[in-house]
Amino acid sequence: MKLSKANLQERLDHVYDVIVIGGGAGGLSAALYLQRYLLSSLVIEKGRGRSFWMQELRNYLGLPPETPGRSLLQQGKQHVLSVGGDHLPGYVESVVDEGETFAVRVKVGRQESIYPIFRCKYLIVASGIIDHLPMLEDMQNVYDYAGYNLHVCMICDGYEIAQKKCGLFVNTEANIGTAFVLNWFTPYITVFTHGLCEVGPQMRQKLQDHGFPLVETPIKRFLGQDHEMTGVELVDGSQIELETGLVAMGSHHYNEYLRGIELEYQGSSLVTDQMCRTSHPRIFAVGDAKVGINQVSVAVADGTLAATAIWREIRRASPPRRWQENLQAVPAQLG
Repeated sequence: MKLSKANLQERLDHVYDVIVIGGGAGGLSAALYLQRYLLSSLVIEKGRGRSFWMQELRNYLGLPPETPGRSLLQQGKQHVLSVGGDHLPGYVESVVDEGETFAVRVKVGRQESIYPIFRCKYLIVASGIIDHLPMLEDMQNVYDYAGYNLHVCMICDGYEIAQKKCGLFVNTEANIGTAFVLNWFTPYITVFTHGLCEVGPQMRQKLQDHGFPLVETPIKRFLGQDHEMTGVELVDGSQIELETGLVAMGSHHYNEYLRGIELEYQGSSLVTDQMCRTSHPRIFAVGDAKVGINQVSVAVADGTLAATAIWREIRRASPPRRWQENLQAVPAQLG
């Protein structure tokens, strides 16, 4: 059921088997399997996650390469609803471990917000990450190209960058190291720091040894048209021609709501076992929320694993179901 301010009261007394925080590919995959396992699930989705911005899913098996990420998410949401799952647009503010249940406090509505609390036995963290983009005075100029030929994931889009003049946009010296992996796909790399970091002599020499220009002057705007980025204009008025770009400025995990629960992390990513279980026995993490490769295909598989692990646990702890009518008929047949 689609939940909103108007009808969410119907679910406040219900204890879900699982609440899934995040409605990206991993979260929707988990919810779909949970419902097919005859469990009850609620997906809480804040909107506009990483996969929402993908313009073309060129590396997802079986889909037309021009499929937008938002189409995949919309179809996934409808699939979950069709098998009885609940879905709520909202922002999770906190999770409290109450022992047998979790209390999940959600902000619903940007204006005249309300703050309902939902409860569940298990929790799946699927809230993922948002990539940091170059901060320009006109951010719409960035959004015009991000997700098109201004990429954020080399694993996803290295093939699209191959043999092209590529701008690598970084904000730390450590991230400049991406250039020495990116050169597997193309040697035509120009590194842009946007004036955000100091570059030491050793790194300068390494870039020079590889023939990669280093541009430290801040960027004024991206150049191009029809979502096709063709270069950058710097604040000094100079322009540099490019055919594509890769942003390597890090990302932000949406997991602040877990700060009251002790969990094992590697950096900002949750550490899990092979079935996506975290260090808390009833909290699972999937997709970009956990340690691993940030790919839609991986997130979908993670959702399947987490849902299956939860189902197995609940099933094994539940009393067996018997065909009572047949059992009641046995004495009469024997007589």
